[in-house]
Amino acid sequence: MKIGKIIPRPLKNLILRIVRIPERIKVKVYKAASLGKIPFPDKAFQKWDYKIHTGRKLNLRHPVTFQEKLQWMKYYYRNPEFTRLVDKYEVRDYVREKIGEEYLVPLYGVYDGWEEIDFSALPNEFVIKCTHDSGSVVICKDKNTFDFESARKKIEAGLARNQFYLSREWPYKNVKPRIIIEKLLYGEKDRGIVDYKCFSFDGIVKFILVCTNRFKADGMKVSFYDLNWRKLEIAQTDETNETEYIEKPKQFDEMIKTAQILGKGLPHVRVDFIIDADCLFFTELTFFDSGGRKPFIPNYNEYKFGEWITLPPKMR
Repeated sequence: MKIGKIIPRPLKNLILRIVRIPERIKVKVYKAASLGKIPFPDKAFQKWDYKIHTGRKLNLRHPVTFQEKLQWMKYYYRNPEFTRLVDKYEVRDYVREKIGEEYLVPLYGVYDGWEEIDFSALPNEFVIKCTHDSGSVVICKDKNTFDFESARKKIEAGLARNQFYLSREWPYKNVKPRIIIEKLLYGEKDRGIVDYKCFSFDGIVKFILVCTNRFKADGMKVSFYDLNWRKLEIAQTDETNETEYIEKPKQFDEMIKTAQILGKGLPHVRVDFIIDADCLFFTELTFFDSGGRKPFIPNYNEYKFGEWITLPPKMR
């Protein structure tokens, strides 16, 4: 189908001229489109966004790599259930049904806006999150020294932002922006907060991404492990801060079992956990790891991991 038949001619002309306009204007157009401030067709934006982040041309017609298949599912596989599963509040029902309440981080409340929160009723420490995006998180360790105004500004900015436009991860488009407040977890005795991200392919976990050092000045560190807890010599394009080998957590078998239950029936999903006080807690489901724009290196892993995704029938 020709581009002029599916989008208005003025917008078509803008897209066709992008390659000829100055770089500073391209940056402004891209930023405006990524914030939803100007209309821009999803497929055209995905291709442009993918090129910017990977330096590669996106193949949506015959996707073969892991990232290409994630991009294909962004555009063509619009399973309405995914909107519930990326909502940090609504997904709790899914987890409760599948694996049980004990895997959920204790919840203090859910709110439509900051003004609804009664901080006097909360414990001295807690975590505030937006339900519909990534990154709108505030940690309170002591209400007596907590900067409430700074926290309010960050959370309200998050509430005003639609995560969908950043890389066209469509499940986020219609998530209702809300606030949840949860118990503050401190993680493992010797390592603090460690994120365990299980890459599931139709309910089969193939490998695990481990993230440490998240809240320290020298930045987050990452590494990958297989199901035998052998450290893998793989990375992603902008992740160079690699962890030393860490011991396999004693909850590992439980983690894989619950991740596979949560991922069953889904072509691909990343199931995330943390461990606190020797207890395993679910944190989130992610359908498009890093927005589908952070290739694995060495590059042959892109093809290997891509083979593990069986694309579902189109749903749009």
